[in-house]
Amino acid sequence: MTHESPDAADDRLAAHLAPALALLAAVGETGHVTRAAEQLGIPQPTASRRLAALSDLVGAPLLLPSGRGIRLTRAGRTLAAASGRALGALATAAREVREEIDPASGRVVLGFLHLLGRTLVPSLIRRFRERNPGVRFSLAQGSRQDMLRALREGEIDLVFVAPMPLGDPDLAGRPLADQELVLAVPPGHRLAGRARVRAAELEGEELVTLEHGYGLRQITDDLCAAAGFEPRIAFEGQESETVRGLVAAGLGVAVLPRTDPGPAALPRTGPGRAAPSRSDPGPAVAGVVEVPLSPSLFRTIGVCWVAGERLTPAARAFRDHACAAPLDLGPGFRPPTVPGTAD
Repeated sequence: MTHESPDAADDRLAAHLAPALALLAAVGETGHVTRAAEQLGIPQPTASRRLAALSDLVGAPLLLPSGRGIRLTRAGRTLAAASGRALGALATAAREVREEIDPASGRVVLGFLHLLGRTLVPSLIRRFRERNPGVRFSLAQGSRQDMLRALREGEIDLVFVAPMPLGDPDLAGRPLADQELVLAVPPGHRLAGRARVRAAELEGEELVTLEHGYGLRQITDDLCAAAGFEPRIAFEGQESETVRGLVAAGLGVAVLPRTDPGPAALPRTGPGRAAPSRSDPGPAVAGVVEVPLSPSLFRTIGVCWVAGERLTPAARAFRDHACAAPLDLGPGFRPPTVPGTAD
């Protein structure tokens, strides 16, 4: 009797698993064989037979009863997760093939941080669609950690994040702009009248910041660590505007992107534009005073994609547009100083 090698057995299992990918992924999503069958447009008995045959092939049950539905076993969850990833790769390939035939009707799945939806993303999409009106966009927002995870797993094509994931061999990117970060304090705060504030002066202050996983939280934690103290976190949020509102309510201070258009703001870049003085603190903006940090603190905003993987024609065209388009994002921005990473 010829014994099958482990590699050959794995190949055989993968070959039998391939036709059942969509079914197994649907069962994992719905928790019900009947609903999964309806979702895929196949008879329920057919779905049950396919799942039973797959369990026999694996040599372990993939499903267990759970109330009126079912739940996946550990083996079932492993295969369902792999099925989802494989289906995502196949869907991307199918989209790429279709867009190679007609790139003008493609779709770009774009992820970005919440704050970048104010100016950066709308301005880039508007100018891109002026020349590519048939390209559609699906937009996803979230934390830096969530956006980079979705990018690695193939759920999105491109992501705008800050800071950029430098040194990650799996990702490539291009910096777009540096954005100044300032200390936001209530108007009556002891630091509100200062021209500049050193990070060490924040020791003992109650800080309002974003949750872990957000780039701005990482920057704030690193700033405090470099100054030699552990930050006192009073509140954590998921959006910069919520953090700004908590500061305005007198509940703490925060490190936030500059919004003040006054004399403390950075100039827009261009020939013949002189830099105004930045030695004065900015006026109150919606109940918040923005005080420059000393030394000045910037974060780099960039566009990232998975290294070594082909982007669809529409996504590639938008990436090239974002990297080439002149950015005029207003106060607090300057040309990027961080080099990009190779594709």
